[in-house]
Amino acid sequence: MPVQAVAGLSSTEVAQRVREGRVNTAPAHPSRTVLQILRANVFTTFNALLGGLLAVILVVAPLQDATFGLILVINAAVGVVQELRAKRTLDRLAILAAPRATVIRDGTPRELDPSKLVVDDLLEVGPGDQVVVDGEVIEARSLEVDESMLTGEADPQPKAPGDRLLSGSLVVGGSGRYQAQQVGAEAYAAQLAAQARRFRVLKAEMQRDIDRLLRRVAIALVPAALLLVWGQQRAGLAWRQATQRSVAGVVPMVPEGLVLLVSVALAVAIIRLGRRRCLVKELAAVEVLARVTVICVDKTGTLTDGQLAVDGLYPLPNPDIHPPAQPHQHEVHEQDPQRHPHPQPDRQDNPAEILGALAHADDHPNATLAILAATYPAPADWEVSELIPFSSERKWSAASFGPRGAFVLGAPEMLLDRDSPVLRASQARAADGQRVLLLAVLARADPADTLTADHVHPDAVTPLALISLRERLRADAADTVGWFLRQGVEIRVLSGDSPVTVGAVAQRVGVPRADQPFDASHLPAEDAEGLTRIMQEHTVFGRVTPQQKRDMIAALKRVGHVVGMTGDGVNDVLALKDADLGVAMGSGAPATRAVAQVVLLDGSWSTLPALVAEGQRVIANLERVANLFLTKTVYAILLAVVIGTAGATYPFLPRHFTVVSAVAIGIPGFALAVAPARQPIRGRFLGRVIRFAVPTGAVIGISVLIAYVLTRGQPESQRQFVCLLTLMALSLVVLARVARPLTRPRIALVAGLAVLAALPLVLAPVRLFLDLQEAPLHSLLAAALVALAGSVMVMLVSREPASAASAGDAADAGTFP
Repeated sequence: MPVQAVAGLSSTEVAQRVREGRVNTAPAHPSRTVLQILRANVFTTFNALLGGLLAVILVVAPLQDATFGLILVINAAVGVVQELRAKRTLDRLAILAAPRATVIRDGTPRELDPSKLVVDDLLEVGPGDQVVVDGEVIEARSLEVDESMLTGEADPQPKAPGDRLLSGSLVVGGSGRYQAQQVGAEAYAAQLAAQARRFRVLKAEMQRDIDRLLRRVAIALVPAALLLVWGQQRAGLAWRQATQRSVAGVVPMVPEGLVLLVSVALAVAIIRLGRRRCLVKELAAVEVLARVTVICVDKTGTLTDGQLAVDGLYPLPNPDIHPPAQPHQHEVHEQDPQRHPHPQPDRQDNPAEILGALAHADDHPNATLAILAATYPAPADWEVSELIPFSSERKWSAASFGPRGAFVLGAPEMLLDRDSPVLRASQARAADGQRVLLLAVLARADPADTLTADHVHPDAVTPLALISLRERLRADAADTVGWFLRQGVEIRVLSGDSPVTVGAVAQRVGVPRADQPFDASHLPAEDAEGLTRIMQEHTVFGRVTPQQKRDMIAALKRVGHVVGMTGDGVNDVLALKDADLGVAMGSGAPATRAVAQVVLLDGSWSTLPALVAEGQRVIANLERVANLFLTKTVYAILLAVVIGTAGATYPFLPRHFTVVSAVAIGIPGFALAVAPARQPIRGRFLGRVIRFAVPTGAVIGISVLIAYVLTRGQPESQRQFVCLLTLMALSLVVLARVARPLTRPRIALVAGLAVLAALPLVLAPVRLFLDLQEAPLHSLLAAALVALAGSVMVMLVSREPASAASAGDAADAGTFP
């Protein structure tokens, strides 16, 4: 054995490797820097539109006309603060979860940060240690490794000298030493994570629709602004006044309040979700949560907690053993009709006692023995006289307890004849997804002989009991699956484990068609249509590779599904990145937390229904209030085109629209955005809203133009006063329409806003701020008649607002918000 494999590297050898760059320097995780976050939230289409108009108005108009600029600042700040908060949380989580490594250098073990390891370093591992670099096993003492983070395979893998260890795996039993071979970017886990290195900004449907709307508004702004400037100059206004009125006509075309409301409502939802120990890294993730139609889950760490548990102890009829001292779940009725020929010692013990003695006999138990030791206490006065430790090659362990006899525990197929009824019974349980062990008495011709592996053969074994172990289900897994199914969300289980095992677990939690698991090793490699068909026909898949998970996500998306993916291992990274929404467990691999948009900090899958419900509530209400904002965009465009073409003076100042937006749209919009609502979100957001906003906005625009014409010949400030009151009244009618059903709290909201809107009628300081002059009574009556006629038309032309009458509204009619 090389010296390096015994004493590790010397200080000189380590220094040489550091100079050569052969150090375990892992690439940075795919998260955005502070500069990238600032750039993404500041340099947007929305900010460019409002920022340009703000710059113009600051030059040509009083400061009170620039109040709309506050929306620009607040909107950018909300996005920046949320992403920085998520980044800080993830950074702290990464530090807390960072593993340490025990390395042998100059013959002395020392603990180091994994980033300081070099190629050929000798590392020691024991139960609970994480493998931090790829390497080769040098020494192994019953070493077992959990590679589920990498492969999805839940069963611990035995490792012997010469076997390969992969970074990201976890030692669950035994101990050993391994020599580092691939470090840094060359390690297996780093290579998987590197494929997801590039940060992907999440784009939800509503965000895409709003961006599309803003681009179209931006295209319309330039000609509308030029038309208005030309019209105001034809009306005889100086260039400063013409520019001021033109900006007043252009600003309301931009649904600035909608962009702000979306950001704030999503941020509030993220704060609420944070109280449930859920970290949402991007605002858009809340909407995608609400729109998910298929959720793909891994078995280990999601449906199960990754730990095995004793499922049952099944004593076998044996006249040489007294009845068990405690009841057990079932009995195996098959038994060998031939009694064992070897005489047995007179014992008063039961299988549970024997299991406890065997499980505690080994000072270095593997994962299975550790589970048995936690389940069955060590009996008193049982002393181990001889021990054969578990071997992954033999698949059994044995021990002698002096006069109490010798016993063996292991895989039934390694201890029994092929035609044994007990073996058939164990195979039937294994087909149900259980791991089955056999506990047996071991007979020796001469008990004084030293216990060796040669003593263990079928003729020397008398079965005492079968022990079944299952992966421990998460207590909330079945309820969570049931909730998603009731919401119309389909479930797909994608696991690297055996299809039989995955199917058995999926059946226990209620996944539909789980009795037909599909072996992913038989998936068509190049047939995309075939893969899509299989993904629609089956719900449970085993032996799935990381690349196959990625292909499966793509197949589901091809048929129109919005796909959510949950995972905790490096093997899930590619699928998490490609899914419409990635959800990582807080206890999972750092790479999964980095690429996912949502991190469940407490690792509880049952948090997902609350996340989806919160997303549904927010998005349903945002679709409701979007009707208010886009109605304003429609009548603003109509007014700009008609006034600009006619060469008339524009009837509003920028501050007037700020007041209308605040009283009739912004304040109630925020209130409605947090109202209860429970309904799945399906279909196109923008199409539904346009069908409401276009006819409604046209009615309001025409009504304002009529009021403007009726006050011809009066001072400009009086005409503006009448137009503003008409606009405010009709905006409140639209609000009442959108807020249905009108419960008492909502009626109180609309009434309170109506009082607020009437302040210019009674308060001179308000009129002074708005640069208005009180109109004569006959003009106010004309405005009232126009508003009344317009209200009737609004009720006639407007369809049922999107999401306005959800089941949640009816259920929560007595509460608001």
